[in-house]
Amino acid sequence: MIRYAVTRILFLALGLVVASVLIFATLRILPGDVAQMIAGTEGTPAQVAAIRTDLGLDRPVALQYLGWMGGVLTGDLGSSMITGSSVASELAQKAQVTIPLGVMALAIAIVIAVPLGILSAVRRGRASGTALSVGAQLLAAVPVVWAGLMLAVVFAVLLGWLPAQGFPRAGWHDPAAALRALVLPAVTIGVVEGAMLMRFVRSATLQATGEDFVRTAAAKGLTRAQALIRHGLPSVGLSVITVLGLQIAGILVGAVVIEQVFTLPGIGRMLVTDVGARDLVKVQGELLVLTGFVLVIGFVVDLVHHALDPRQRERA
Repeated sequence: MIRYAVTRILFLALGLVVASVLIFATLRILPGDVAQMIAGTEGTPAQVAAIRTDLGLDRPVALQYLGWMGGVLTGDLGSSMITGSSVASELAQKAQVTIPLGVMALAIAIVIAVPLGILSAVRRGRASGTALSVGAQLLAAVPVVWAGLMLAVVFAVLLGWLPAQGFPRAGWHDPAAALRALVLPAVTIGVVEGAMLMRFVRSATLQATGEDFVRTAAAKGLTRAQALIRHGLPSVGLSVITVLGLQIAGILVGAVVIEQVFTLPGIGRMLVTDVGARDLVKVQGELLVLTGFVLVIGFVVDLVHHALDPRQRERA
């Protein structure tokens, strides 16, 4: 297990390095000049050149990258080219919205997907099982933007139960208001992602029901549902754990969109704003943190799967 963990850590570090190079290089080839944007339409060439020098944009690209990575290794993601504020501090502030939103959405997705996915597999061939399967297919195809708008129209505009936009100025100092502001966005992401996960849970459950040990248990007198619950669910759980890593990445993507729809001051909305302003330092810091988070989730999922699956331990 230790050797496997060390190997995965090395791959994680390599993945972060490759991601940092790709992020840095991609942002440098985008059209536009941040120095010209800061100087404005009336800025003279001399003023633009001075701004480029102040921002370090006149240095060779390789030196810019090494300087950025040197700061990253010490926990310094740099400062905004536009406002001069610390990227790390702004990320920490915006994460107070994005992380709770993601956790709530993931919890909703799991609560929807696991029991309904198992139920639709157990009731395969019946009207209820078919209805659940068709419903999951339809919900998985719904664009998250459209789902968010429809939920806002129903629960915020027509019923007035929940706020449709914004986040309280007091933040989590007013936890009730903060939670109310995140309910609709979290439900929007959670329902769509839950429908996708439900299809996989159903497929994994159907596969488990065909395993020899489940059929043997059923032959000994257990019903199909009892045999599945006692002997098949562990294998379903392993499959679901693996897919959850991908689901978390999907939730992050959904958060970028939903924070725009519900005007939430989270990392996703900040990223879109900074891309429009071409604030390279902030954008590359935000993308590196998000990419690193996804890679770390994949690393943790690999370790958990390796620890719980005896077949992988034997191969190691």
